[in-house]
Amino acid sequence: METAYNEFVKEVFRLCSGCRDLLTVFFTAAYTETELQYLCEQTEPDTGENRKAFYIRKALSLLRKTLKRFQSQVPPLTSTLENPLKETSTPTPFLRWTGNAVDLVEVIYGLDEMGCINNGDVPLGELAAFFYTLLGVESKECYRFYTDIKHRKNESRTYFMDKMRERLNERMRRDDEKEVQRR
Repeated sequence: METAYNEFVKEVFRLCSGCRDLLTVFFTAAYTETELQYLCEQTEPDTGENRKAFYIRKALSLLRKTLKRFQSQVPPLTSTLENPLKETSTPTPFLRWTGNAVDLVEVIYGLDEMGCINNGDVPLGELAAFFYTLLGVESKECYRFYTDIKHRKNESRTYFMDKMRERLNERMRRDDEKEVQRR
């Protein structure tokens, strides 16, 4: 029973940290709370099911705390229900990608290869969707752009990252020169 409870806790944390849709998290947690409440009522505490009832109560407590946390973050349903035809718009990001989308894809693939985000345990599609949302990019063609990058004819096919490396090195050279001139 303890193993099942620990797996349940892991799944709750995975759901809460991995899902960007707060309504999905909220409704999933609310449904699970209802099911656990029913199980709690069906479990007789005076029988040999004491241990089972204990873990059910612990899981129920965790879910209630999770729901309480998310209630303040989930928008009220009335705003959605009053005008069902009104589309939910994502807020405009503060920072926007103003370069070519293919250049962003080059960076995303580079980050994926380096495994620097969540220790590389993020599927490429999710990683791309995250950066697209973060930087306000409308494109959904990550894989097609990667194919275009692969078909480049030069010795180095990573044009954007090569240019970025050159510019960063040049900036550091200029900064070094300024430092020497100050002395």
